[in-house]
Formats: sequence, C-alpha cells, structure tokens
Amino acid sequence: MNNANVILVGAGPGDPELLTLKALKAIQNADAILYDALISEEILAMIPDNCKSFNVGKRCGEHKMKQHEINEFLYQMSQRHQTVVRLKGGDPFIFGRGGEELEYLQERNVETSVVPGITAAAGCAASCNIPLTHRGHGNSLLLHSGHSSFGEFDPSHTDKQNQTQVFYMGMNQAASISAHLIDQGHHPDTEVAIICQGTRKNQASQLGTLSTLPEMAEEMKHLTPGLIILGDVVGLASTQQQRLTAGQEKMIA
Repeated sequence: MNNANVILVGAGPGDPELLTLKALKAIQNADAILYDALISEEILAMIPDNCKSFNVGKRCGEHKMKQHEINEFLYQMSQRHQTVVRLKGGDPFIFGRGGEELEYLQERNVETSVVPGITAAAGCAASCNIPLTHRGHGNSLLLHSGHSSFGEFDPSHTDKQNQTQVFYMGMNQAASISAHLIDQGHHPDTEVAIICQGTRKNQASQLGTLSTLPEMAEEMKHLTPGLIILGDVVGLASTQQQRLTAGQEKMIA
C-alpha cells in the first residue's frame, strides 16, 4: 500500500486531559496503533475496538522489542494498513526515538507526519508548580538525556557531545547570539534553523549557519515569533529538504 500514512503521536506525560485534540483524532481514526510502555491506561482506553494495537514498549531491563525491530515492524504495518499511529509518551522528538523512526520510514518512502505532545519535563514540572524558566532564577534550559549513544552519562563530558541549543524570543538578539557563540568556540559553519509561526498555517523557516544567523533573522523579523535552533540536528532538516527537492524533480521529469 504505497499511500500508507504513519503518524508519530505524542501522548504527553500520562494525564489523558493533556492529550491534544489532534492526537485524539489520530488515535480515533487509526487502523493500527503501536504504543509505548509509558502510555497510560486511560489513553489506551481511547483506542477504538476495531483498531489493532500492539505494545512495543521498552523499559529499563525489559524490552519487548529492540529499536531496530520496532522500526521494521512499523514499516511492515504501514504496508498493511492505511493509517498507522506510533503512540509515544511525552513528545516523539524529545528523547523519544521519534527522529530515528521518522528517518527509517522516510528512507522507505512512507508518508509520515508528526503530532507533538507535552514533554515529560514540562508536564511533570507543572504538576509540581515548578517553573522550568523564571526571569529571576533561571533563563537557560538544556534538555539532556541520562544516557545516549555516546555512552554512560557523565556530566563532565557534556561539552564533548553534539549539543542542541534552542533560543526562544531571540530574533532581535540574533547578532549578539551569533557573536557570543562563535567567541565561545562554536564554528561559524555550525548549522542553524529559524522557524517562525511554528506549526501554524503560515509557518516559515530558513536553514543556514551561525555566521549567517543575523542576516536570516533580519529577513524574517516581520514573521515573529521565531525560534532559533542550533546544532547538528539541523542537518536532518536539510537532508529531508534535499530528498523532497529530488522527489519533486523526479516527478517533473
């Protein structure tokens, strides 16, 4: 089924009332759902009776399926069903392996979309009345995993890893941000993305480098609010754009 559609859906931190309307719609319209171990029973109860569901969850020391097996199973299900939902705790792209699954499916030309969810850091902090950012106490936020492909977690080695930095409301400070990061040792060719009006119908984005960031921000300042993303992960968006362009050229030919 070449027109299969896979939706990576973020189910949030567990409270069913924190499930987005778009996520609920995807669940209700799914023909098959592959869900993680951390999905709450209340959310699982929302799965329609005529929908096939599979627990592919991974917990520490107890993996029903390894990630490469999940990737392949997800692809196989996309060939058998019109609408497949990959239901993931929190947000699919924040330590949820969603990026890996997206790449795997796109490499096999499977039509894929993403429904973001409330990540655990935001949901859990809010439930305890803890602000993750506060003008008087904390103006920087780094989301970091306790383990990664770099090996066991070691705080002293975090500066050696491929760190992603996200700047909210930084459009007017783009020049100073660029200058500061380059002064701190970041290479001027470090990949950067600016996303304005994100997730809305009038969303606009630009890909560039740390050295071109000020010019990019100047060109897009009328589209604020804007988000600046810095790091190697930006290259994934660049690769996907190249795939889309190549596909369009092939269709025209």
